[in-house]
Amino acid sequence: MTRLLEVDRLRVTYGAVVAVNDVSLAVDSGEVLGLIGPNGAGKSSFIDGLTGGIRRGGSVRFEGASLDGLPPHKVSRRGLVRTFQSVELFGDLTVEENLRLAADRPTGFDLLRDLVVPSRPRGLDDVRWAAAVCGLEDALDAFPSELSHGRRKLAGVARALAMRPRLVLLDEPAAGLDTEESVAFGERLRSLPANGVSALLVDHDMELVLGVCDRITVLDFGSVLATGSPAEIRADQKVIDAYLGGSRAA
Repeated sequence: MTRLLEVDRLRVTYGAVVAVNDVSLAVDSGEVLGLIGPNGAGKSSFIDGLTGGIRRGGSVRFEGASLDGLPPHKVSRRGLVRTFQSVELFGDLTVEENLRLAADRPTGFDLLRDLVVPSRPRGLDDVRWAAAVCGLEDALDAFPSELSHGRRKLAGVARALAMRPRLVLLDEPAAGLDTEESVAFGERLRSLPANGVSALLVDHDMELVLGVCDRITVLDFGSVLATGSPAEIRADQKVIDAYLGGSRAA
């Protein structure tokens, strides 16, 4: 496998509070990496720092090139895209229109050309693929308000996938899904590497994480507690005490 993402000693602080404490990890091409830990362990702050949403220390390299100092929109253009815990869809647009906004990212030349010779909307194939991955083929004409909370979350995931990223960072995509929906989503998530998309998955649904991830990194109090295969993580006493079998698990 080719090394896709390399994170070296990423650090995020809020005043005197250290949210992410020199975390290092890597994601290979074709891999689904899980990132788990108790609430407040620093998982979302790690993603925020990784994608340029907040100031951070350390270094990040993606496909061999540095992302240090880049704002979020330039990070996403490199092929590193994230989802959010909150559902941030445009309520006055259909699901398909939300996905097309993400998929259709024209250059200045494209805009000038379309003024002269209007072209077929770009990204339709990507929209249909992303909707299929998330099981939303029947919801493309619906407005977000017409969907359940779980399916709105999936629409947020589909919007990120419609950009055809090389690596997608999924921040609690299964929150709000029932058991059947979570199982179906996990099966679709495993199809991403075959379609050229690797993933970093943050979620509290342990059956989902342990079932779909190739490797898992566990954070606790902003630091790496353990990294290993799902079987190794499931059997790690430190992880059991801090998260899987502890009172702080959510």
